[in-house]
Amino acid sequence: MKFVSWNVNGLRACLKKNFIKSFKFLDADIFALQETRMLEGQAILDIDGYSQYWNSAEKKGYSGTAIFTRVQPRSVNYGIGIAEHDTEGRVITLGFSDFYFVNVYTPNSRRKLERLDYRMTWENAFRAYLEKLDAVKPVIICGDLNVAHQEIDLTNPASNRHNAGFTDDERGKFSELLNSGFTDTFRYLYPDKKDAYTWWSNFQNSRERNIGWRIDYFLASDRIAEKISAATIEPQILGSDHCPVTLEIF
Repeated sequence: MKFVSWNVNGLRACLKKNFIKSFKFLDADIFALQETRMLEGQAILDIDGYSQYWNSAEKKGYSGTAIFTRVQPRSVNYGIGIAEHDTEGRVITLGFSDFYFVNVYTPNSRRKLERLDYRMTWENAFRAYLEKLDAVKPVIICGDLNVAHQEIDLTNPASNRHNAGFTDDERGKFSELLNSGFTDTFRYLYPDKKDAYTWWSNFQNSRERNIGWRIDYFLASDRIAEKISAATIEPQILGSDHCPVTLEIF
């Protein structure tokens, strides 16, 4: 089974940049989007063979997630069941016979870290939510987690040490999540691979120079890590400041 995750940084804009062509090229069984910034129905997505699930933020043009799936889920859940965390359209969970699939767009701590405290509260609540799911059956988590976990995951770790996405607090919470029973699927296959990034600033030709961050992930419950057959980053696919990431399991 093949999964794809992509922060499209505004789906309506991405649709004008060959989104449908990229969608078909990637040919996923389950395709997850983050930062859709739209309500279902605000754009026409003619994608045959896929059921669509949308979780939009109450604030128009902000955040939002969506999942397109060829495989019919047994259950669908929006949010994590905590009111203060469920107004921004950040989580969709699909339940299948053998696993849960969770699409997440983690809150950004923002430039001056003004949302870092909230981010820490979110991290604890989201981890607890995943642990409850994992107690029932394995979980596959994907999305923009808004953190570069290790120094290998961004070009300039020293100068970004106290910036949003690479603070000790955020990296520590990611470690806590992994330590609670989850595997970073890309690092499982490529523990030492450098220059593998999923997001690039729009300034100073960062993407062309590959000055980036790896902040988009597929995680999986430790007990199904041995089923990982492929995990890729697709920087050649344009349309957003992020690129798609993929996971294949057997």
